[in-house]
Amino acid sequence: MTLLMAGPSPYVRKVRVTLIETGLADQTETQKVAASPLEPDPTLTAMNPVGKVPTLLREDGPALYDSRVICRYLDARAGAGLYPESRLWEVLTLEATADGILDAAVGMIYEARFRPEEKRHAPWLEGQWAKIARSLDALEDRWTSHLAGRVTMAQIAIGCALGYLDFRHPERDWRAGRPQLAAWFEKASETEAMQATKPE
Repeated sequence: MTLLMAGPSPYVRKVRVTLIETGLADQTETQKVAASPLEPDPTLTAMNPVGKVPTLLREDGPALYDSRVICRYLDARAGAGLYPESRLWEVLTLEATADGILDAAVGMIYEARFRPEEKRHAPWLEGQWAKIARSLDALEDRWTSHLAGRVTMAQIAIGCALGYLDFRHPERDWRAGRPQLAAWFEKASETEAMQATKPE
């Protein structure tokens, strides 16, 4: 398998952590491509018409894309149990929450990076952060207990989302008022997979 990836993408990080947790990292090559929304790499768009990373090239079928699809495939291939049947709906909901946080956080970066300064819309940026803040509050108030125990895709996805907030939005201080989530993340960040994939 070959993983098409670019820069410090948090969606790529989810897949890279999953590769390590499933024991498939040694069976997967990585290839860096340009994933700019303005000028995506032709190699990428030939395999993924959306032009986003991550994209996974397989020997036995068409390319897979979207981190949730790829992670589910890797888990099934390895039989790793990252989507346990007894907790499936909670795990999927937490993964969706993490991706919602990432969608808003990445959107804020794109607004600053690709839109001329005079056209940037501060209320839109604050609206994106409000989505993130509500999600973090929900994790703190209702979901922290679901992050305990053996590693599932819930922990991987939430860990990568919080790591991205540290990386791209440190000034927002997501930990403020969320001691349980902050303590969980501190411990989750110490795993081999999270350390090996930490963005620089």
